[in-house]
Amino acid sequence: MARTIEQKIAEAQNKLNRLRTQKRASETRRKIIVGSVVISNALQNPASAKRLAATLRQAVTREVDQKEIETLLEELDAKAKTL
Repeated sequence: MARTIEQKIAEAQNKLNRLRTQKRASETRRKIIVGSVVISNALQNPASAKRLAATLRQAVTREVDQKEIETLLEELDAKAKTL
């Protein structure tokens, strides 16, 4: 049986939604990987720790997000003091 135009449109929209979901998942994974590398590097390098802590303090403005990274900032500050 031949598909109607409406069915073809619905299938195309479903495919587009799946692709958008895949794209978001890929972007999220990339952010996690890059963030992990940056944090790991900063915790090993005092100068990087100082820069990352300063960047985070400037860029993270929501109180809920600030609370989430509080422990990380403490770790970065401790590493930065070893300069």
